Parts: sequence; C-alpha cells; structure tokens
Amino acid sequence: MKMKGTKSPLFLYFILRFKMDQTKVADLVNEALALNESLYLIDLSISENNKIQVTIDGDKGVPLSECMRVSRNVEHNFDREEEDFSLEVSTPDIAHPLKVKRQYIKNINRILKVKTSEEDLEGVLAEADEDKIVLNWKAREPKPIGKGKVTVQKTATIFYKDIKEAKVKIVF
Repeated sequence: MKMKGTKSPLFLYFILRFKMDQTKVADLVNEALALNESLYLIDLSISENNKIQVTIDGDKGVPLSECMRVSRNVEHNFDREEEDFSLEVSTPDIAHPLKVKRQYIKNINRILKVKTSEEDLEGVLAEADEDKIVLNWKAREPKPIGKGKVTVQKTATIFYKDIKEAKVKIVF
C-alpha cells in the first residue's frame, strides 16, 4: 500500500532514468558561451519534468541573439524523439541577487545593497577582486566636539564568503 504524498519506486526510477543529464547540458551551454568571452553562466537548473532554465550574463550585457544562439546549441544536440524537454535561456533580472564574482566586477561604481550575517550595508561598489568587494558611502555622524553632525566617508571591505545577498540598487 502506497502512502499518500509518497512516490512509488517505479515513478522514481522513471524520473531518474529520463531526467536530462545536467552535466551534458552544462557542457553544451559552456561550449556556446566559449564563442563569446564576455558571456558567462549564472545559473542552470533542470526540473523533474525536464524544464531546463539557463541564466547567462555578460560583461557588457547580453543581446537577444546570444540567448538564441546558446538555446540553439543546447536544443540541436538533443533528440526530441528520445528526450522531452523545454528550454529557457534568459538573463538575470535586476531584482535578483548577484551570484558570481564577474557580476560584481560588472557593477563597479553602482550602488549595492549587501546583507551579511552581522549587518546590512548600502554603498557604491568601489572595488571587486577574487576574494572581496569594497563599498564606499557617506554617513552623518555627531561632531567630535560641539553640537551638530558632520558628513564622513565610510568604507567597508566584505569577503564574498560573508555575503548573504547583494543586489544592485536602481536609482531613478
């Protein structure tokens, strides 16, 4: 007797047997991206029903033609008679957090909202290298002597491993 909400071993066998090979898909995406060195992979996922979602970005943006080229490279290397799948190749939308180091480099001189386990910071991304980022911002603080406040320049160095989430702030 099968319990409600559980999947039968036969069902799991077919899911595992017919699920797309993520390594093969990743290899095909990377093969297509290698033709344009400014493009890079942000995310790749394959659902249980073989919905392939690929997110790519570029140092100078990504034209629609590049999304189409990556999509075709994946699609033309699978036989639709053997594997049923859907494919979506897109670019990250501005509301999504930054995921890879190259995205930080691309966004130097833009305002970032960065969450760490200790604090939330917002500032201009001044630097980004292999290990860390540097944020700069201005803050109002009490004068050391006397009444009133003074504007001071603040800087924070944050290691990638400490970043929980970082998003580009859109200023209109």
